[in-house]
Amino acid sequence: MAMAKSDPVGLVEYVTKSLVKHPSEVKVNPVKGPTSLVIELRCHPEDLGIVIGKGGRIAKALRILLNAVGNKKVTLENGRVERYSKIVLEIIDE
Repeated sequence: MAMAKSDPVGLVEYVTKSLVKHPSEVKVNPVKGPTSLVIELRCHPEDLGIVIGKGGRIAKALRILLNAVGNKKVTLENGRVERYSKIVLEIIDE
């Protein structure tokens, strides 16, 4: 994925790597659909509780940040604009 000016994937990766004990094992995978962007987040099993947070507070805060990205319009460096009606964060437990 090209680096974007408004980059929800980079935002999730930055915040998550700042929180966990094993930042090298944080994997963020964007899955683009026709009208939505699903961001799959994987991390070390030991860090899963940190990413989710007590009562799901950190996961909820990450989702709020994604909604605050704006009107879900992502502008890539090459000037191309991608619009999504929904940006979803999925925390994958493996």
